Amino acid sequence: MSGGVDSSVAAALLKREGHEVVGCFMRLGSPGEELETPLPEASCRADAPRARIGHQGCCSINDAADARLVAAKLGVPFYVVNFRNDFGRIIGYFEREYHAGRTPNPCVRCNDWLKFGKLRQYAEQLGCDAVATGHYARIDSTVGGPRIARGLDAAKDQSYVLFGVGPAALARMLLPIGAMEKAAVRALARELDLPVGDKPDSQEICFVPDDYAEFLARRAPGALAEGAIVDEAGREVGRHQGHQRFTVGQRRGIGVPATIPLYVLRKDAARNTVTVGPRESLDVSGVTAGEVVWYGHASAEWVACAAQVRAHGAAIPARARITGDSERSLEVEFLRPEPGVAPGQAVVCYDEGGRVLGGGWIASTRTGPHPPRPAGAWHVP
Repeated sequence: MSGGVDSSVAAALLKREGHEVVGCFMRLGSPGEELETPLPEASCRADAPRARIGHQGCCSINDAADARLVAAKLGVPFYVVNFRNDFGRIIGYFEREYHAGRTPNPCVRCNDWLKFGKLRQYAEQLGCDAVATGHYARIDSTVGGPRIARGLDAAKDQSYVLFGVGPAALARMLLPIGAMEKAAVRALARELDLPVGDKPDSQEICFVPDDYAEFLARRAPGALAEGAIVDEAGREVGRHQGHQRFTVGQRRGIGVPATIPLYVLRKDAARNTVTVGPRESLDVSGVTAGEVVWYGHASAEWVACAAQVRAHGAAIPARARITGDSERSLEVEFLRPEPGVAPGQAVVCYDEGGRVLGGGWIASTRTGPHPPRPAGAWHVP
């Protein structure tokens, strides 16, 4: 229970269905608070005073207070678990990826390592049968076992950020609101008189209270150094104050005068350079990914799929295959050009029914001609 409307309604639905529900909040040590700060006593009164300490976002102390209010309203036990040390692994990953010139996704890692990793282990210690969250995704049963599937609300679908949980965690996982739209979730929260019915969604990275580059600069001041901005031929066209301040696909704020719009094409952390160029140079025809998580049979033959490279990005008609044995790689070829794909992002492959086939973390991108559409490929808008 994160203190938001989605996990609150998920808990309420499980309670209504007759499950024995235990509310659990991950306390991560958000900016502006200390883990020793006591949470306020719960009250179900709508006008009850709330603590407002530090950063307002996912898993802040303010959210813990809201989660406790909801648990009290539902009459379920409520536990606060100290995952601050474990969360340091997420922050360390975030920093390393940016300093290495890649684009990280800490939300996916948090799901893999904490919510369906560390928290799942904690749930097993409590004797729980499953871990449930308020993600907008579904679990489909197939002949090969359970699979993550897209949520009913396409605008809120979060199946992408759950690709890495793996088959073992998926077998003991519940997603109660995956077949609901956001408007219906809020309406049910108000119907149940939950105190978070109109609470805004958290949008920012929970441990970055302001600009991510400034966060990196405060953590490691010497890591952001001046370097060259170059064109595709390697000619210097400007200077930057740290490659970490740029993302692939960025157009605004580059600071290089030009007669055409310029975009960030790639970053080279070893040389501390940022390469810029025209929009057409952003197009990528495929990716190779590591740390592969695949559900069911992994084939070295090409399979038709829909690929996604951003949490809320459009589906890309593609084909994919698994290569290697002990160190498996995922190769994905796009059947249409996709702009601004960056190493460090996740690529997730879906079947025709919107179920996750698997995914991995992008190690490299490639350009060039796109492959012919494979036989049996379906239309992806």
